[in-house]
Amino acid sequence: MPPIAKFNTLERERIFKNPSDKSFQTPALQELVAPHIEAFNSLMEFGKGSKSGLLDLAIQDIGPKAVFDMAGGGLGNKLTFWVDEVTLNKPMLSEKERHSTTRQIYPTEARERLNTYRGKLQAKLAWRVNDGPVVVETRDMGLVPVMIRSNRCNLEGAFPKELIKHHEESEEFGGYFLVNGIEKLIRLLIVPRRNHVIALIRSSFTNRGPTYSTFGTAIRCARPDQTSQTNTVHYLTDGGSMLRFAWRKQEYLVPTMLILKALIDTSDKEIFDAVMLGDLENTFLTDRVELMLRSFKEYNLYTREQCLAYLGDKFRVVMNFPEDYSDIEVGEGLLRKIVLVHLKSNRDKFNLLIFMIRKVYALVAGECSPDNPDSPQHQEVLLGGHLYGSIIKEKIEDWLNGIRAQINQDVRRKVTGVDFMNNQYFTKTLQKTSGLQDVGSKMSYFLATGNLVSNTGLDLQQATGYTIVAEKLNFYRFLAHFRCIHRGSFFAELKTTTVRKLLPEAWGFLCPVHTPDGSPCGLLNHLSHTCKVITEPADVSRVPAILASLGVSQTLVPARGQRTIVVQLDGRIVGYCSSEEAKKVADALRHYKVSGTHQGAIPLDVELGYVPISQGGQYPGLYIFSSPARMMRPVRYLANGKTDMVGSFEQVYMEIACMDDEIRPGESTHQELAPTSMLSILANLTPFSDFNQSPRNMYQCQMGKQSMGTPATAIKYRTDNKMYRLQTGQTPIVRPALNDTYGIDGFPNGMNAVVAVISYTGYDMEDAMILNKSSHERGFGYGTIYKSEIVDLGDFRVRGEPVLHHFGLGLDAPRSWREKLDNDGLPCIGVTLKEGDPICAYIDDTTGKTSIKKYKGMEDGIVDDVRLLGSDNGDAELQKIHIKFRITRSPIIGDKFSSRHGQKGVCSQKWPSIDMPFSESGIQPDVIINPHAFPSRMTIGMFVESLAGKSGALHGIAQDATPFTFNETFTAADYFGEQLKSAGYNYHGNEPMYSGITGQEFKVDIYLGVVYYQRLRHMVADKYQVRTTGPVHNLTMQPVKGRKRAGGIRFGEMERDSLLAHGVSYLLQDRLMNCSDYSLCNICTKCGSITSPISTHASAALSGVREIECRTCQTSSAIDQIALPYVFRYLATELMSMGIKVTLKTQP
Repeated sequence: MPPIAKFNTLERERIFKNPSDKSFQTPALQELVAPHIEAFNSLMEFGKGSKSGLLDLAIQDIGPKAVFDMAGGGLGNKLTFWVDEVTLNKPMLSEKERHSTTRQIYPTEARERLNTYRGKLQAKLAWRVNDGPVVVETRDMGLVPVMIRSNRCNLEGAFPKELIKHHEESEEFGGYFLVNGIEKLIRLLIVPRRNHVIALIRSSFTNRGPTYSTFGTAIRCARPDQTSQTNTVHYLTDGGSMLRFAWRKQEYLVPTMLILKALIDTSDKEIFDAVMLGDLENTFLTDRVELMLRSFKEYNLYTREQCLAYLGDKFRVVMNFPEDYSDIEVGEGLLRKIVLVHLKSNRDKFNLLIFMIRKVYALVAGECSPDNPDSPQHQEVLLGGHLYGSIIKEKIEDWLNGIRAQINQDVRRKVTGVDFMNNQYFTKTLQKTSGLQDVGSKMSYFLATGNLVSNTGLDLQQATGYTIVAEKLNFYRFLAHFRCIHRGSFFAELKTTTVRKLLPEAWGFLCPVHTPDGSPCGLLNHLSHTCKVITEPADVSRVPAILASLGVSQTLVPARGQRTIVVQLDGRIVGYCSSEEAKKVADALRHYKVSGTHQGAIPLDVELGYVPISQGGQYPGLYIFSSPARMMRPVRYLANGKTDMVGSFEQVYMEIACMDDEIRPGESTHQELAPTSMLSILANLTPFSDFNQSPRNMYQCQMGKQSMGTPATAIKYRTDNKMYRLQTGQTPIVRPALNDTYGIDGFPNGMNAVVAVISYTGYDMEDAMILNKSSHERGFGYGTIYKSEIVDLGDFRVRGEPVLHHFGLGLDAPRSWREKLDNDGLPCIGVTLKEGDPICAYIDDTTGKTSIKKYKGMEDGIVDDVRLLGSDNGDAELQKIHIKFRITRSPIIGDKFSSRHGQKGVCSQKWPSIDMPFSESGIQPDVIINPHAFPSRMTIGMFVESLAGKSGALHGIAQDATPFTFNETFTAADYFGEQLKSAGYNYHGNEPMYSGITGQEFKVDIYLGVVYYQRLRHMVADKYQVRTTGPVHNLTMQPVKGRKRAGGIRFGEMERDSLLAHGVSYLLQDRLMNCSDYSLCNICTKCGSITSPISTHASAALSGVREIECRTCQTSSAIDQIALPYVFRYLATELMSMGIKVTLKTQP
């Protein structure tokens, strides 16, 4: 029996009136955005208990820069400079501001003043000359936008009572930025899994050169500061291999043998043994490894120093290392900054590069299959905070490079005053590069536009589309923004559908239902509601010792008759073992992890991916991951009943049962916590979604986000450009369990409607619905739109000029203005404005006249709020105001409605109550829909909701609508039917009904129940377009386009085909010429030209009426007038300019 849901109305009211100062009512909402906030927090605090953050790791990776003054004929004095520390402060008022009682700035102030919520970024720049004393100076790097409710926000740690005090939602969860008053969000992006080698077959690999094949292995290596570098090993058709990497948007290819020999002092024998891994009988492998070793002899490089010097000589110009670096030091710097950057030890890099070579050879031989980069198994999440830190790191490095370039330019040009010993010279240089120093404006630009301006590309495939507006159209839409995850704008342009496919590997991580229909389908997905994105690295320092105790050998000891597989920890090879031992090791680690033995040496967030040996399957190994940005989800570990966290890599090779009857003894190791774990939050809010056809559930996920609801409770303090509000929102009678988990009742999204399924009139055809007029008059679907307008008098003046415009009413203001405006020139709160009415008035000092701004809306608007927006320092005259208008929107014919099952339709008629059908108990439906809505769409969930809603209303209880509750033995029809029967109603939900017109009983019973209906934002008042005459295009004389510009109605090929098919061809002439660009044109019937007839000269016209003559025929007798579309005349003129003559044949 399903659990009985509860409304908890009185409890919610109590909490709403008495907010807590110790806890949140819905902690699940805070967990929802945790990945966003925790990733931003990691900029300053990365890892549990750590006092250093990603920015500290970033400046360590940047390192010092050096420049020389070339004095004394050599390199001269060496000036070394570096960033010692970077700090991001909480948003505070400017020091010039003297009027405030507190220095802290809260998000509501930035939101209401249409400003950016930002804190000061400061950097300690240190420098020294030669080995002299270190000089440190703190530099301001600008004001950087700060994430709401992060550890750099003044709302950090605030609970509902304090949040309400600062004009926020009681359950405000943050996770977004405020840029110019707009809530912006860095969207989650899918990127390749870090520190894991994947095998690829790509035809584009052959474009690198004549000997390049389609085979390769790639690894995306992540540095400690979360920036990444991709290395790819290419297989050559001659058996060799090359390493490819990109540096500052340029690709480079280097022989892998050169890198191997540069990493450590090694011999050909050691390389041969390492690649072979004891498999000496594999002739395919031995031939190619021998060939690779022989072909490298042509370079004549035998020692590590020679290889490093060779690399340093070739890459010195590219890497920008100091001039006093030797070739060997440059080569070491190249290996440190580019090759397998997630590893510190050269020995580890050597081992992993050998593994990449071995894997690509196995791919070529067919021993393993290529990995699918579109599978969540090989993907992770690019978190907004990590991307934010990467951009800040690059901008700081650009600043240091700019300083070095400026000094080098001064030295090269022998500018006077270049003196490294004088600190004033370096300070002047810093002033010259102040443009690069303002990191804050660059970060604001990134958030405002979503465009990444980067010299390196940050190892990403796109330059645009990183940020979105976190619209508060309704609460559903706002929630979905934080859980959406995009594949990348690069893939949106691909013509293949491969990247859009829903793969089995996505089970439990990506919702199979919640994706848009249309162009972003399959690219814009949403995380399932239990999916967790890891934001901190786990402590795995004791894992190698545990592995050793379980029999994993750190050195390769080939076992006879058994194939040796590798054990990796975050991309570092920590040992080898046989395939049989690997399975036991993986099982033991799993038990230690879940049970918490070994003093928690293996944290719950660690991923244990054991890939068994198979014939032509995935390359085997035991891969352990503990890095951040991975997707994980909770499941039940059957061995001890505790909760285990599994990742997208390991899940593929695990036996996870869904329901109890699916558990197979000896095989199943885990079980789902609930069958709804695979669905996103919004997909879970669709009642009885397991009864519906899949596309209908997809449509509801979209329409739920487009409905008029309750976007916020603090509407008074919001300045959104456009906001929708449903005045008569109700809590649904039929509600899934997650409705309470995420506090959806605090933001109602629709109304409980009595719905009759009947073909009552012709007004319910084609998905239309009939609305009970009395229900409408009682407030059914009644809504409001809030619109904003900003008036800035500063737009009238140039910076630096005195203020010449002031808000106010002069003596010349007419009485009609004073009826709408107060003496200060601002509108009165609550006044109703019509199109053309003044919304504010201002006086121009230069003329002394009063001018007004007019209300441009076509609907009557009520002034809801007026905000006076001062300057940042609080010392300037009022020049900017924000006016919020309230526009009432009661449902009218043509407005769109929808149930929660994708059954959308427009209101076709508001039917008088006296003519509506009624039941035996006197119930009249609020909504009538046509029975034809159901057969083809198979939305059985709506039938069940109707039953459940009816029985819930009769018994006064909330009905639980969680999917997968019912089955073949325990059916929904019986469960709710018994409730209806006990209330004295028909078991199946049908009722006898009587015609409201004749009073006679219908011959059949009518299906009548209660369904939750949503009013969508698509309204006739926003879309209707009508035109008789209006503005036309200057060039074509056709009506301009655009509803706001009073443009014409679009008429395309399909409309043309429809008219032709109806046999009303003459309407085409009416539409496309008479009502478009009708014009009378002179034509010479002799030569057929419409461009040659011209008027006679002025001298000839003085004697009488001006005549038209043909320039070609030199006669006026053949001139006649015809009606033509003006655009055709324009086309004839354009063709004539190209030397093409247009001739028309005319008949009288």
